[in-house]
Formats: sequence, C-alpha cells, structure tokens
Amino acid sequence: MSKPTPSIEVDPELVEHYVVELASYGATEGTGVSRTVYSPEWVGATQQYARWCEEAGLTVKHDAAGNVWGVLAGSEGGKSIASGSHIDSQTPGGRYDGALGALAALIALKVLKASYGQPKRTLEAIAFCEEESSRFPNANYWGSRAITGRVCQEDFPGIVDFVGKTIDQAMREVGLDPSRIDDARRNDISHFIELHIEQGPILEQAGLPVAIVDAITGIRHYRASLTGTANHAGAFPMDIRRDPMAGFAEITSGLINTAHRLGRPAVTTVGRAVVQPNFAGIIPEKVEFTIDARHPDASKRRRLYEMHEAMMAEIADRRGLELEWQVMIDHEPTPSAPELVDLLGRVAKEQQVPTLTMASGAGHDSQQMAAIADVAMIFVRSKDGRSHTPAEFSSVPDIVAGIKVLAAALYELAY
Repeated sequence: MSKPTPSIEVDPELVEHYVVELASYGATEGTGVSRTVYSPEWVGATQQYARWCEEAGLTVKHDAAGNVWGVLAGSEGGKSIASGSHIDSQTPGGRYDGALGALAALIALKVLKASYGQPKRTLEAIAFCEEESSRFPNANYWGSRAITGRVCQEDFPGIVDFVGKTIDQAMREVGLDPSRIDDARRNDISHFIELHIEQGPILEQAGLPVAIVDAITGIRHYRASLTGTANHAGAFPMDIRRDPMAGFAEITSGLINTAHRLGRPAVTTVGRAVVQPNFAGIIPEKVEFTIDARHPDASKRRRLYEMHEAMMAEIADRRGLELEWQVMIDHEPTPSAPELVDLLGRVAKEQQVPTLTMASGAGHDSQQMAAIADVAMIFVRSKDGRSHTPAEFSSVPDIVAGIKVLAAALYELAY
C-alpha cells in the first residue's frame, strides 16, 4: 500500500490576493474583466504572472505564441508534468474563468517548492495566451493549439478581429514573431492537469467544493436555414402555407426536447435566429438559426446528432420547406486519462476534500493538450453556476480545496 500524500497547506490570503490583483488587468465595472489576447490588458496580466513565477523561484519562459511558463526543474530529467489554464477572458467576463487555473498551477508549484524542494520530475505552470476566442472569433485554443502543433502559417490571414486586424498583426504589436509560431510546439510533456471553475450548477446542487472531470464534452455547432414562401399573414390559408417560422418553432422544440429526453449530460441549444423579412404582417421567407449540441460520450453524441438531423429533415419535408445546414465546429469528446482520474480521487480523500466525478459540458485547453499528454481536470464550485459573466464567483475555501487536490496530485507525479 502506497504512503499517503503529505498534507498540503495553501495560504487563503495569497489565493485571494492573486485573484484580485490579476483581475485588475482589464477590470471593468464591478467585478468584470475584459482581457483579450494580445491587448494591453493581456500584456500587463502576463507580465504580472511572470513576476509571480519568478518570486516563487520558478524559471520563466515566454514561448512564440505568448504562453507564459513557470518551470520548476526536476533532478532526474524526463518529460514535464504541467498544469495551468488560459489568461484571456470573455468581454466582459469575470475574475475566475481560466485565470483561476493559471493561478492554481503557480500556487501549487510555489507550495511544493517551499515545502519539498526540488522534484524528481520537472513541473511547469502555464498561462495559456488564449482560449476564449473573444477577440478573434476563430482563434479559440490558440495557445494550446500552438503547443500541440495545430497552428500553421496558412491560418493567419483568415483570423481577423472585430475591427479588421489580423492575428499576426496583433502578435507583432506585442513583440511576437508569427513566423516562429512553430517554436511553441512541445513534445516533452507527459501529464497535464487543468483546474477550472465548473461553470455550471452541479457542484452547488451537490453541496461539494470540488469535482474530478472524467471527460470533456464533444461539441458540434450547426448553422442552418429553412426557406419557404413569403405571403400575406391574413389572406393566405394555413393549410397551403410554406411557413419557415412554423417549421423553425417545431424544429427548435424537437431539438431541445430530444436532448432533454436523453437526459444529462446531453445538451442542445438554439441560441440565435434571424427571420426574413421579419415583419408582423408577413409570413417569413426564411429563418436562419444556430444549433449547439454536446455530449461527452462518443457513441451517444453520434446518436444525438443522428436524431437531430433526421427530425429536422422530416419536419422540413412535411412542411414543404427547403432545409440546409453546415457544420461549423465539430470537436470529439476527450476522455480523461483513467489513471489520473484515480490519482485525483485518491489524493482528494487523503487531503480530506470531498468530491464527485463528472463530465465537463464546456470545452477546455485540456482537449488540445490531450494530443501530446495524459490529461485530467479539477473543477471548483461556481456560485449559482454562473460563468462568462462578471457575476461568476468561487469562494476562497473552495479554491483552496481545489489547489490542495492539484498540488497533491503533482506531488505524487513529480516527487
């Protein structure tokens, strides 16, 4: 039987100081944060993160994408064990999404170095430069994609922000050379553990501070349209109409009810609709809409999509409507490494942190990192399940509990 992990002590005042101080870079009204990649606010936050890494006795490295690494070198070489999350935010977002995971990794390494000295295996904390795509709509996971070799020079011209600036222009403005993006690629990381706020209500409903994530959901985004015939809303009989709004209403209800019947963790959302011509007295000509459908189990995910697509086709055919759709995003689910899930569960018990095991309904950098390393995640309870809003909040005691689990797992892997 293995010896229990030593009790990890985390300073709650340090946690609160780091969270509040980092949130000052891009602070908006109240507790809001607006910090997009390669902005002046982002530069300030990355510089502050690097200073904290140096104060913790870590070696700081800035890679070609703008990711910041804090390195605690091991005595025996081999591949690194890494932890972290993204430092950019929604516009506006809150203080915790992404940033908390970057800070948790730094704090965990700071505690481990102070308490146990040099590890056998190298440990690294990372603040990924970008995950949210809040400035560049199609640049999501830019930092972790660069690390895993999933960014190429051909990508740059098509990645444009909302004012027309390309991502390579933005990189040059902060001193980065886009032509060297390949230099960010890593193949020397064996394990990656990401701490993140839950962004949902499961932990709060369960009355628990921390969850261990056994899978990250698969995501498919559709852009769809229904086309019929515009006519007078009063003079055209109901039984011979080609009304795309009626078809849209039936399809939306059917999509949402299908996911609801399948049960958790299946989710489907129709988040946007555009009606043409959009007047009260006219049967519409066309309705364009989006579909976001997710499931963390690969086979159940395929079944969810098959049911959605068959239902849409049947409704459109029955109503005499033209249906078109295009898949815009299609990410497969990412299961966590079973041995890491087991390790996190064991050390959580040893640190006396109650947990549950769940899937992530949101996408994360860990999905990208899984291409080069074994991955797992730790969730910290979100008040009211809120995220992507200035109202997001996780308590210091819950954060401390999450960092204790993270640090204990890193101790087991590296010491």
